[in-house]
Amino acid sequence: MSVFSAAELAYLGERRLGRLATVDAEGLPHVVPLGWSYNPATDTIDVTGRDFARTAKFRNAVANPLVALVVDDVLPPWRPRAVMVRGWAEALVETAEVDGRPAGAMLRIHPLKVVSWGLDAGAA
Repeated sequence: MSVFSAAELAYLGERRLGRLATVDAEGLPHVVPLGWSYNPATDTIDVTGRDFARTAKFRNAVANPLVALVVDDVLPPWRPRAVMVRGWAEALVETAEVDGRPAGAMLRIHPLKVVSWGLDAGAA
């Protein structure tokens, strides 16, 4: 059973851009847009990227694994929709593709709390 509802999974399946919040060494929030993917085998959100282990978001999550990811949009005329995932990020330095090829570093976000809004088609 997934931590995500059916409506949340459907919405996440339509989107690829999110905003990841981490905390830097000075205790300041750091928020960046990025690509991500849902991993049904682990019921997690996986975040990777080019030279990912060298990014501030990766370093921040290594030092403080508590993170938040928001995936959102706005439908006209003004209908905000979003899924917010709050949890902890497992920093994986070396990962592999399904076929075994090296895939580099990854943050695997393990949800502790998921909050969503505006996903009901009838919501205004």
